[in-house]
Amino acid sequence: SPSQGVSAAGKKGRASRSWDPVGNNENADGLDRCQDRPEDARGETEAERRMHVGTGVADVDKWEIESDDEETTGKKSKSKGLFAYLQGLTGTRALEREDIDPVLAKFQELLVEKNVAMEIATKLCESVAASLEGKKISGFNGVKNAVKTSLEEGLTRILTPKQNMDILRDCKKANAEGRPYVVVFVGVNGVGKSTSLSKVCFWLKSQKLKVMLAACDTFRSGAVEQLKTHAARLDVPVFEKGYNKDAASIAMDAVKHATQEGYDVVLVDTAGRMQDNEPLMRSLSKLVNLNSPDLVLFVGEALVGNDSIDQVTKFQQALKETAYGTSKPRLIDGILLTKFDTIDDKVGAAVSMVYATGQPVLMVGVGQTYTDLKKLNAANIVKLLLR
Repeated sequence: SPSQGVSAAGKKGRASRSWDPVGNNENADGLDRCQDRPEDARGETEAERRMHVGTGVADVDKWEIESDDEETTGKKSKSKGLFAYLQGLTGTRALEREDIDPVLAKFQELLVEKNVAMEIATKLCESVAASLEGKKISGFNGVKNAVKTSLEEGLTRILTPKQNMDILRDCKKANAEGRPYVVVFVGVNGVGKSTSLSKVCFWLKSQKLKVMLAACDTFRSGAVEQLKTHAARLDVPVFEKGYNKDAASIAMDAVKHATQEGYDVVLVDTAGRMQDNEPLMRSLSKLVNLNSPDLVLFVGEALVGNDSIDQVTKFQQALKETAYGTSKPRLIDGILLTKFDTIDDKVGAAVSMVYATGQPVLMVGVGQTYTDLKKLNAANIVKLLLR
């Protein structure tokens, strides 16, 4: 018969295991499956097996991951581990600047793409980072949601007027004092001041107010004729004295005439001028400060992007520096943005101008007809900026 452990074909069979209850040390060692060994049956080390099985949060948190460039740097970086991850999900982890900055960078890029001036976008994001640092969050998208919510709140605060400006209410108040309500339209060249003035005139007429226009752009050829054309369509009078005259004196005479004739509102058209043109800025400052209008309305383009803050801040500064005989110069009271219908969601100029002046956007032009004038909706602007 074949010998034990060898098959009839000469192949070696499975070795028998001794089940001697007493056994010897050699067999006992073979039966001990709990004993530490350098490798298990799969060729894994003990450390590798522990990683497959898992030994609890405390051990996971201590794992070390070698960097790819360990040979050159000789350094190792520790992962934050499961414990830190779970803390982030349960709301026990405080936001650090390194968590906030990457998300804010994306939002800042988005704001600049939508015509918010770089300087304003940077300041806004810095403010958001300072307000969020140290706060606790929860959820997979906790950081992004926290940053977006904080930006929404910041943008809404910027666009919300610090005081309620109601033109119709103020008109009635001025009329009760026996005088017309006076609005002076100012701004740089070619932004659509005369057209915007005409839209405001149409709106005021629809509110049953008696309106008169004052042609104080005595500098640009054809400006008086352009205003007369609008006035004829709107069926309102124009007070004018031609060209190359003192605009401040014309405005003063127009207000006197309107008072005598019982007009409710006087809308004053002025020459467009670049903010660095000192002679023209001095003339405008004289007009504004001598006549003390109820509203100085800056007309700007929604298309200008980063140039918007340069225009409005220099315009404001020029009005202050060229103040005519007064220690308290009149500055911009509000903003009207033109061509708002042409910019899709690139509405950032509104934020830039309001931030730079501290004054609200009262109206926006959204088309070519007299009815295309809307009030600015801050909530809609914020949605467009962050979508």
